[in-house]
Amino acid sequence: MNPYPSWLFPGDNAWQLTAATLVGLMSLPGLAVLYGGLVQRKWSVNTMLMAFSGFSLVLIVWVLWGFKMGFGQPWVSTFVGRPGAVIGHGGEQNIAHIPLVSGTGGMPKFRFPQSSLVYFQFVFAAITPLLFLGSVIGRMNFKAWLLFVPLWSTFAYSVNAFLLWGGGWWAHQGALDFSGGYVIHLAAGTSGFVAAAVIGPRLARDRQHGVPNNLLLCSVGAGILWLGWNGFNGGDPYFAGADAASAVLNTNLATAVALLTWMVLD
Repeated sequence: MNPYPSWLFPGDNAWQLTAATLVGLMSLPGLAVLYGGLVQRKWSVNTMLMAFSGFSLVLIVWVLWGFKMGFGQPWVSTFVGRPGAVIGHGGEQNIAHIPLVSGTGGMPKFRFPQSSLVYFQFVFAAITPLLFLGSVIGRMNFKAWLLFVPLWSTFAYSVNAFLLWGGGWWAHQGALDFSGGYVIHLAAGTSGFVAAAVIGPRLARDRQHGVPNNLLLCSVGAGILWLGWNGFNGGDPYFAGADAASAVLNTNLATAVALLTWMVLD
């Protein structure tokens, strides 16, 4: 007797959960220890706690309303999805589904449950504010960070995700974003630049002595980020197939060439 629903392919589900966990490791402990090692010693604990708290806050936002804003039914035209929770039995164990995307444009139906899709997309949502955390270390009050992350995830990330990955307006115009070039990286870079400009520079004495406190932690974090990209790019096809294998190989090849090129130029 087959213990699985007819639509569930255990291999795809296992790879999607593994890929999501690899991406999650890029945040915790990857970015936490990378940033924690880069900053001055007096900021290291604060920096790592900002990473852990930001990761946790995004998860709460994501399951209560953020995921459906990014990947649910259209709410405001094709600009954002209708908020809603995904913590019920049906919302977690039924087949994964993105209303405006699934089964359209040549994309076959998912072969894993909705909870796998929610988790995979969560780790992308979580790493984005952590990417621009480096722009506000030593500038932003910790309590302000706890308020800022849920608001940014709701009104910036979820909207961007719907516009592209959720089948929204930009997707209708033909825009493509395979692995977060806009939704994650451009959004994080722009937000970090604006946040730093609005908050203002660090104190002069801090800028004069900006020496990393632990290069070993930096190397550990950088290594986790490197290998975490296997899940970042390898999980994006949504299937454990040839595309995923090619993405993983090319991800590592590109990183190795970039590292060696930088060393030679330096």
